[in-house]
Amino acid sequence: MRKAAEIVVLCTWLAFAVAASAQDLPKLASPDQDQNQDESRDQSLETLKVNVDVVQLFFNVKDKKGGLIPSLSKTDFDLFEDGKPQTIKYFSAESNLPLTLGMLIDSSGSQQRVLEMEKEVGGSFLDSILRPKDEAFVISFDVDAELLQDFTNSTRLLRTALNSARINAPPSSCGGLPGAGGGPLPCSSNPKGTVLYDAVYLAAHDELAKEVGRKAMIILTDGEDQGSQLKIKDAIEAAQKSDSIVYVLLIADRGFYGMMGYSGDREMKTLASETGGRVIEVGNKPDKLRSAFDQISQELRSQYNIGYTPTNSKRDGTFRKVEIRPKNKDYKLQARSGYYAIAR
Repeated sequence: MRKAAEIVVLCTWLAFAVAASAQDLPKLASPDQDQNQDESRDQSLETLKVNVDVVQLFFNVKDKKGGLIPSLSKTDFDLFEDGKPQTIKYFSAESNLPLTLGMLIDSSGSQQRVLEMEKEVGGSFLDSILRPKDEAFVISFDVDAELLQDFTNSTRLLRTALNSARINAPPSSCGGLPGAGGGPLPCSSNPKGTVLYDAVYLAAHDELAKEVGRKAMIILTDGEDQGSQLKIKDAIEAAQKSDSIVYVLLIADRGFYGMMGYSGDREMKTLASETGGRVIEVGNKPDKLRSAFDQISQELRSQYNIGYTPTNSKRDGTFRKVEIRPKNKDYKLQARSGYYAIAR
């Protein structure tokens, strides 16, 4: 009887641990969605997910000065997966393929003096880049990550969402959260203030992973994370599994940090390089932000798409390193580092 009782107690403890673990995952706060619209969207997406073991990568090619190189063909490249040569089956220049875009805007306390600039210039960028078949969504992140606007082609709705972002920072006394409508924020060694890594994970896992085709995420932030439940490696893995390119516009009002110092660029460079994007330093200058958006627009509209069937056909969930090597040694590629071989 004692043994049976111990087993019951153990099972109860395990069930509680699993439930607690599930609750620990970050969740994306979102506006009410039309359920019928969501269901029809899910059905249309399922018809596009064909069970074909083809790996696709979108990438840019640049010269020594950073200029984009157009009009290349598959004969200009060699392709390797985990060091083994692969046969290129598909190759094209994809300037008009529909684009799915996520814009993540940092609304934490450190962005107090630059948030309005981000809204204005970000809205102008969406106006210029979105074409009839493209879609975008907007997430803000501070003490929580919130979906301000789900997928839409309407730049009016996207601008409205951007403009609704408000600075939300925990008070120094660790009391209640202004405007959050919740209880007090407990003091801890890792206080919530900028859940950047959680926001990237949620944008990739909850939004972009459900989409097909060209996908990109643009993050407007100073790169400093404070209080995320997940780590940078989790954010990178989610972005890679969703086949999303990540661009980071480092908008750092360094005067905000004073003697504390600033170190947000290191993790952001890793995130961007591993997913085929890059980090662009903006500081707090509107002209630099406009230039950064122009560069991203040109790169997204000047991508190549390469496809192949891997010689390693196992779908075991492992990460496969992919290398696209240009035969012209003066060319530099901007591409993600690999993919996860997940069962489709």
